[in-house]
Amino acid sequence: MLGVRCLVLGVWKRATEEGKSEIGNRKSEITIQGYPRANGTVGVRNHVLVLPTVGCSCHVAAKIAEGLPEAVAISHQHGCAQIGDDAAATFRTLTGTGANPNVGGVLVVALGCEQWAAEAFADEVRKAGKPAEIVGIQKEGGTSKAIARGRELLGGIADQVLRQERQACPFDRLVIAMECGGSDSFSGLTGNPLVGEIADRAVAEGATVIVSETTEFIGAEHLLATRGAFPEIGEDARKMVLDCEKVCRFYGADLTGSNPSPGNIEGGITTIEEKSLGCLHKGGHSPIQEVLDYAVAPTSRGLVLMDTPGNDIESVAGMVAGGATLILFTTGRGTPLGCAVAPVIKIATNTPLAESMAENMDFNAGLIADGKETMAEAADRLWALMLEVANGRLTCSEALGHREFGIRRTAPTL
Repeated sequence: MLGVRCLVLGVWKRATEEGKSEIGNRKSEITIQGYPRANGTVGVRNHVLVLPTVGCSCHVAAKIAEGLPEAVAISHQHGCAQIGDDAAATFRTLTGTGANPNVGGVLVVALGCEQWAAEAFADEVRKAGKPAEIVGIQKEGGTSKAIARGRELLGGIADQVLRQERQACPFDRLVIAMECGGSDSFSGLTGNPLVGEIADRAVAEGATVIVSETTEFIGAEHLLATRGAFPEIGEDARKMVLDCEKVCRFYGADLTGSNPSPGNIEGGITTIEEKSLGCLHKGGHSPIQEVLDYAVAPTSRGLVLMDTPGNDIESVAGMVAGGATLILFTTGRGTPLGCAVAPVIKIATNTPLAESMAENMDFNAGLIADGKETMAEAADRLWALMLEVANGRLTCSEALGHREFGIRRTAPTL
């Protein structure tokens, strides 16, 4: 466990001050049709988010969102009886989701006696230059009254947000997250190397790419250590993995049976080291510019690592809370998960999966293994699809209404 890490690594700060960073100064000539935000970020969606501060307000939040087709709500079980870094991570994840560039405005739904005051959530969203209102269940006098008042406030937020139109924005404002779930033996051969090609292209254009899932770096941490833009960053990446192993040992746990999962093994993966080597392909070959704690926003462009669990829902939520606006998600077994505020492009690593779960898969990387497409040709096709999605094309998970959300826990509920 890394604990709360400084948002800006000292070595990166020094390098920036000395003008040594090339990636941060690159300007892309590619544009996307996005939503520019007041804080300089760019969204590829314009959601009105209904944000519950605590598990007790999730039902009311969902009912409020039902009153507005353009609204999305998230659900979680946290926000109470948490301590230390665990409590801080919950607050950071929720407020980071509200501040995500894909969100145009937020309605905070509070109970009234939870761990974090509702105003604190709203203030963090307003700092990002977005409208934020609060409705309290206890203050309004119960569920029905809170739903009615919430829908009234949500309508006012929507009036401001939905007037915004897409504009030409620089590609280098994109923050792309890389995820793999339900991996198989083809993940490290087709899907992950493919998104690695996209990562390298995106970084070359000045964008930010986030790679996560610390448990799936185990056994390959020595390779991460050589990838740092500076030696200190490489060492920080290695330490992130070693700390993850320490947590497992502290609990007397063995990753066997959990990672690789039974489904991974059935799909042809034999060891965590084999899975990790495949996982690393998602980051391409660019140097690592920064190592982030869970749900922390990058302070530099280029390739960055985030310390997340291997759980796909929690991992994606952490990267989105850190500002990711688009996710490339590879799967060999078939993982239908989506995200409430960011489009998820689902990439099948093999053709049988692409055909059997066609309604869930946006892209078939199995054509590479079939010998029908080269890696470069597939990368061109995926790049084009990614730009279409950034410009507004719905992904399969969006069309199907997948809005999974989960927050990483690092301490017991008290």
